Amino acid sequence: MDEQSTRPLILVRGFGGLDIGSEQANAYQGFNEGTVYPGRRGDNYIYEGFLLRALKSTDYPYADATNVVGYYSTPVSSPGGDLGGWTAEDTEGTVVIDAQVARRVLREAAKGTLWVYRFYDLSPRSLRTYGEGLVRLVKLIRKAVESRQVGSFDGVDLVCHSMGGLVMREALLAMHEQQEGSAADLVHRVVTLGTPHRGIAFQRLPRWLVDSLPGVSGGSDELESFSPRSTRFLELEKAFPLDRILTVVGTNYRSYSVGPASVLNRLSTLLDEGNLATNRSDGLVKHSSAQLPGAPRTFVHKSHGGSDSVVNSRETYEIAMRFLHGTHKVSLWMEQAEITRGKDWFGDSEFYFGVSIKPRYVDFELFHQSAEAENCYGPFARADLSDGPPDLDTELRRPLADKGDRTTGWAGPDRLIWEGWIDGRIRPGQDAQGMVFRLDVYVGERDTRGIGFSDNVIFRKQYYVQVFPGTHAELFLHTGEQYLSERDPKDAAALRELAAADAHLGVKATVQRLEEIRSRPGWFLDVEGTGFSARLRVAIAKNREH
Repeated sequence: MDEQSTRPLILVRGFGGLDIGSEQANAYQGFNEGTVYPGRRGDNYIYEGFLLRALKSTDYPYADATNVVGYYSTPVSSPGGDLGGWTAEDTEGTVVIDAQVARRVLREAAKGTLWVYRFYDLSPRSLRTYGEGLVRLVKLIRKAVESRQVGSFDGVDLVCHSMGGLVMREALLAMHEQQEGSAADLVHRVVTLGTPHRGIAFQRLPRWLVDSLPGVSGGSDELESFSPRSTRFLELEKAFPLDRILTVVGTNYRSYSVGPASVLNRLSTLLDEGNLATNRSDGLVKHSSAQLPGAPRTFVHKSHGGSDSVVNSRETYEIAMRFLHGTHKVSLWMEQAEITRGKDWFGDSEFYFGVSIKPRYVDFELFHQSAEAENCYGPFARADLSDGPPDLDTELRRPLADKGDRTTGWAGPDRLIWEGWIDGRIRPGQDAQGMVFRLDVYVGERDTRGIGFSDNVIFRKQYYVQVFPGTHAELFLHTGEQYLSERDPKDAAALRELAAADAHLGVKATVQRLEEIRSRPGWFLDVEGTGFSARLRVAIAKNREH
């Protein structure tokens, strides 16, 4: 893959806690910190961190340009002299080009460069200041790209953690105010990691309780931007196409190191549901706050910050790169379902449905739902899962402060389960046949009256979906890995023969060739076992032009 396919990438670290001292002291603001996964091998063993993995990548090559720009709390003057094509205005102020470093770092090209936006170095601490600074950075990068080849700039990509996503929002709105439609030209795509788009839930609690947390006073202006009563997030759709923003939602509050925040999130559930049964957060940000109405989303079972979090986990890198560079979009819907057991006789049962998606060769999930993560779809009262929570988009347009959290409905129209991105140009192994995803399907039940069990498992089974992309894509469904071994790889022709021979077995066949639906996009995928059966629909479409 050549350099021209990789746009400039800006990393924006955000609110990892109430004290920003550690972020200011870290040269790369935590994007250089990785995670070790004991027991795994190869690239799955040590994840070097987002920044280093990106710099080492041969699929999506980047070059570090972080030092090209300096960030200052008070304006600095231009050094004058030979500025290498930059103007005095570019080299003075609070977000400035260092002409000498730019000459060395950008001598080959400005596309495919990676930048860390250190907004915490700016002053005063306000979203407006940070947003304006990001606008200036993007325009400086545009100038750098255009100086190499006029007309070659086609936007930057942004990966924003926590408050960094709010900074991104203010920057896009500022671009739109300066020139309508310019945000979509200056920015290509955005990935947000645990960003409190709709605010922080525990700010609904008494002010004295929030103020008791350490470090609150120093960031009081920033905390105001986290108000759960604000609907400023709704303004974003006027400035930027929301389908070009992917929201990554963390679900593992248990591993978050800032204990008081997690406790306060659980207390906020008392206001929503009248009990303390759930947390539904990454430790700091609620699931329902980390999403945007109209924008795609995915779940990862990671905490807001700390070790193996949404900032420094392998999952984040894999998801972001597929969204920024992928060639195809994959969507999964529920067509029909039937639960044939459960409904205990003692209490009042409700059902939950969830899936997890993991690609082969990358032993990390692209999407995660589980009872532990508290993010499955539901509750449903009907055995065909035809009822359940209201429309997700409608619920996400409400202020977070509104009573009740009913954002556990389907991800989109027609009972959308998941949407993700793949890159058909990447071959994970020399003998790899197509792309393989493991699909974990889960159906659970709980008794709401406390008489029966709260954690019944109705159904749980794993399937393997093998995709051969192309002009006419082919899909195969495997119940095991028998025909997926590298020792005896089966191409599409061989799999067709195997599927035809086992066709009489129906859903019990080891491999099935999925038939394409003629009336609408996609292929039907049937899952069946003790207690549950369902027909899913999977569709693969070439990625959008943007």
